Amino acid sequence: MEAFQRLNYLYQAAHCVLAQNPDNVELARFYCHTQRTISRRLVLRQDPSVKRTVCKKCWSLLVPGVTATVRQRKCNRRQRLTVVRCLSCGQTKRFRNDPEYQLWVERPEALLQNQPKPELNSEARPAAPQPPRPSTTPQALS
Repeated sequence: MEAFQRLNYLYQAAHCVLAQNPDNVELARFYCHTQRTISRRLVLRQDPSVKRTVCKKCWSLLVPGVTATVRQRKCNRRQRLTVVRCLSCGQTKRFRNDPEYQLWVERPEALLQNQPKPELNSEARPAAPQPPRPSTTPQALS
């Protein structure tokens, strides 16, 4: 729990630094990189909303109009994409604009409460095979 609070603090600090002075991109990048390092070291998954706002290449915080550009593109007749481009390194991220699209985290089957409980009764489990016993009959001894 304490690790998530620390990650949250670093993410908010990066936002505050950029809000006070948009020239502090390097400090915000340092906070985001530290946040990523901590989450990888402790094997913690970050929320998709956090991952979408950090550049994977240079670890800049992607704030529209300050450190990133946001554009809407048509992929085909029905599908639209939101394209976020980092102004520091030029890396782009593409996100679908489908109102029915759900991330795996948001789906009901992803929640632990909705998972089926495994049955632990001995009848359902097959018996483990027994190793062969050495024979003690007179034929085997001779």
